[in-house]
Amino acid sequence: MAKKTKTETESQQKTSGFNVVTFLQETKEELSKVVWPSRQQLISESAAVLLMVVLSATLIYLVDGLFLWASQQVFG
Repeated sequence: MAKKTKTETESQQKTSGFNVVTFLQETKEELSKVVWPSRQQLISESAAVLLMVVLSATLIYLVDGLFLWASQQVFG
């Protein structure tokens, strides 16, 4: 039996469907390329995200209150 070439193997895998082992190998390979943040960078960026969420929620709350007050003045 002749040995299959790489392209024949790849085309066979594509036609045969999902291969769990290949998926896990490729996932491990891609995760090894990731540059993970340091603990300090993770903490500071998480704090920045939380601060922006709190500021955005506060702004939305205040604008909602303004529209509530304005609608009560007009319709109430």
